[in-house]
Amino acid sequence: MTRTLTLSGAAGLAILLASASTLAQPPQPPAGPQPYSVGQPLGLPVTPAPDGKFEPMSNNVKVYGAIYSAESCSYDPVRQLIVVPNRGVAQNVQVNNAWVSLLNHDGSVHTARWIGVQNPGDQRARLTPPLVLNEPLGSDIVNGVLYLADRDGGTSQSDPSVSVVRKFDMKSGEPAGEVRIPQSTGFNDIEVAADGTIYATQTGGQNGDTWQVWKITPAGEASVFVQGAPLRQPNGIALDPKGNIVVANMGNEDVLTFSPAGTLVATEKAAQSGSDGLVIMPDGTKYVSSVILGGVSRIRPGGQAELIARNIPSAASMCYDEGARQLVIPMNANNALAFIPLN
Repeated sequence: MTRTLTLSGAAGLAILLASASTLAQPPQPPAGPQPYSVGQPLGLPVTPAPDGKFEPMSNNVKVYGAIYSAESCSYDPVRQLIVVPNRGVAQNVQVNNAWVSLLNHDGSVHTARWIGVQNPGDQRARLTPPLVLNEPLGSDIVNGVLYLADRDGGTSQSDPSVSVVRKFDMKSGEPAGEVRIPQSTGFNDIEVAADGTIYATQTGGQNGDTWQVWKITPAGEASVFVQGAPLRQPNGIALDPKGNIVVANMGNEDVLTFSPAGTLVATEKAAQSGSDGLVIMPDGTKYVSSVILGGVSRIRPGGQAELIARNIPSAASMCYDEGARQLVIPMNANNALAFIPLN
């Protein structure tokens, strides 16, 4: 004989709410050290299951979003996806809060949280290896390695900010090393040469001594590459087809080209000041985005700058999506990406 138990009133409601709360909670990983893992494409479970079970979201659903306070992006030619580091909340709110998203060409979400699917705190600390990703700004992908301009510190006025370039393996998402530069308070954008040499901008403030471009060798030796004028709050950085280092100033319209020895060899001007993003095509054409005035300049070799897009709010450090022949521009606090097809 089957018996039915009926509960009513406050007691029944309490049990129902407790049951719903239990069902709503994602499974928690067991205590103790955990193997390093990354997030799956959209589907369930969000956090990788111990037995590896995963079911993708049905293909008749499209999702747009997953971006929070992104400053840069990079293109992964292997996966043919847009890689976007999300800064998360500031260091003085919560440390180790950032993550990396993977997006399709149309802006829809492929993997909402690839690197950083785990919660800050014990979940990240117990990974083998542990995951640390605080507030990444500039990014680059070279030879299967994702480089991120991150930082430590800055949790309070008495805790100085320190530049850290963190590396991640593009196949596994695992940490692949880091370089700390205690002499720098924070890198903005980075560009990495084929041999692993890193060039990084420190935008600085009103004091010219704080306007710096750093060079970090593959062995991790860091030195100031260029300092002071003609830099003026340097922001975007990229390598041209000849291997020169090109820097876009935020404090004026200048786009500066330096030789590998640090000698200024050319000065061009964007159509607007406030430069942030910089993309250089194989033919030498430069695209420069203004985070302040919202335009995108195109500078063809030997030509004058022309605006190809206008009024993009907070147009930050863009990347080139080779697979779709488009510029992709993170919009900082707007928590979005702008897409500009190139003809």
